Amino acid sequence: MKNLKVGRFGSVVLTLLIVYAIIKWLIPAVSRQITGLPFPLTVPGTLVFIYMLLTIVALFMYVTFSDESIAEFKAPVTRFLRGEYGILPRNAVLVIVPLLVGWQVYDTMAPQLELPASLRIQHPSSNFPGEFETLENPLANPSPAEVAAFIQQASSGQPALIPQLMPDMEAWLSENPDLPWLAAIATAPVKRFLDELESGNVDNANARTALLEKRLFEGRALYAMNCRPCHGDSAGGDGPIADGLKLRPIDFTDIGTIETVVEGYTFWRVSTGGQALPLEATPWDSGMPEWQLNLTEKERWMIILAEYDLAEKTPRIPESH
Repeated sequence: MKNLKVGRFGSVVLTLLIVYAIIKWLIPAVSRQITGLPFPLTVPGTLVFIYMLLTIVALFMYVTFSDESIAEFKAPVTRFLRGEYGILPRNAVLVIVPLLVGWQVYDTMAPQLELPASLRIQHPSSNFPGEFETLENPLANPSPAEVAAFIQQASSGQPALIPQLMPDMEAWLSENPDLPWLAAIATAPVKRFLDELESGNVDNANARTALLEKRLFEGRALYAMNCRPCHGDSAGGDGPIADGLKLRPIDFTDIGTIETVVEGYTFWRVSTGGQALPLEATPWDSGMPEWQLNLTEKERWMIILAEYDLAEKTPRIPESH
């Protein structure tokens, strides 16, 4: 084994095989371990082509570095074609390779008969639990008691946000020690509420609107942390990993998506993910995680509030209403 020499030609072949194996199988396997998802994150075909092309360019520079390198690379090929490794292996390769190439070209170009593709239902609901039909987002309509509690929280000067946002809020307060914590939500309704709070004359309607802005702020943050990689910044289904999924994430800005379903259905889909979909969802099964395992009920409703707001859509009103 100590005297085993791969040579320049063997190095090129092994490098191509190893790089392809890493991109095609190792990266998806590692991604599954990192994300903890039940499916691997495959590398898009275009990215595989780019990586392999870069590898070939690097190997070309490696082989053509000098006349000696080129001669060393060509030597085993020349010896093989001359039959120095045996006439039978040479003839077998010279017959098999053209046949494989010809079969590949024929298989790609020849017309093929295929069974009609089954239609995928955008929002399968055969196993949609009936109790979700009339659900409405409890965060979209704050009660008088919740508004009063919000006014008290704003007056206390102590931040009252979801735990995921507290580190960022503490960092913001350290940079802006003279501003109230709600000033971090720089929207017109919040500014109006803070002005009224400072003057001591708070209008409950304005306080309610500011509370909704706070909940939207939290919902957008949760959306960015958990949903943006697939559904994108504007909920358009164009997140940074959307192209790598077997089923491209739904574009919420399309009029045929979340605006056509009741809010309870959206909550059920977010909660149970792709695992709960019925047979109508095949063969393009959703890869969405089961978010009820990682997010509280309130956090899921916050995300749904933000999704409809980002997509500039409203949920369908239940028939019972």
